[in-house]
Parts: sequence; C-alpha cells; structure tokens
Amino acid sequence: MPRGGKQEGAGRPAGTPNKATAQAREAIAAFVEGNVERLNGWLDAIAADSPKNAFDCFMDVVEYHIPKLARSEIQPLDKNGQPTDQVTELRVTFVDSRPSDTEGV
Repeated sequence: MPRGGKQEGAGRPAGTPNKATAQAREAIAAFVEGNVERLNGWLDAIAADSPKNAFDCFMDVVEYHIPKLARSEIQPLDKNGQPTDQVTELRVTFVDSRPSDTEGV
C-alpha cells in the first residue's frame, strides 16, 4: 500500500451499507410487512388522541424502511457549460384540463 493513502479498490463501494445496516433494514422491512394490520391499528389508536403523534410514529417507521434521498442543488450553466450566478426565471402556469360546460356548444 502506498504511504499516506488508501489502496485502490479496497473496501466496499461508496453508498453500499455495511452488513449490520443491511441486516437491520431487512429486519425492519420484514417486521413492517408482517405487521401491517397491527401497525394500522396502533396508528389508529394513537391518532384518536393525536393525529400528529400518529404521523410522527408512521414517519419514524418509514424512515428505516425507505431510505432518505440526498439533497442536491442545481446550478445554471451558461452557453459554454460553465456554472453561472445568473438568475434564471421559471414560470409555471396551471391549466384546468376539465371540460367546461360550454365546450362543444
């Protein structure tokens, strides 16, 4: 191994969870899948007193079952593909796609 650095290709690939993390996620997924009806009952009982607490409990379980996505920022590029500080305007228009009462008359 070269001095002061890692050996190329050593270790697991970036983003790969270690064995304990993978096993914990599998166990939680199996628990959730095997207890869906019970979890629904528990959440309903909690929601009767506090819907917010029920939602928080649900999110705590989901957090371990579905991985969180990393935040990413998008920086606009100029015509040469270089990052720019130029402010870009994004205009969104919502259109009602439902037919109107006078359509086809």
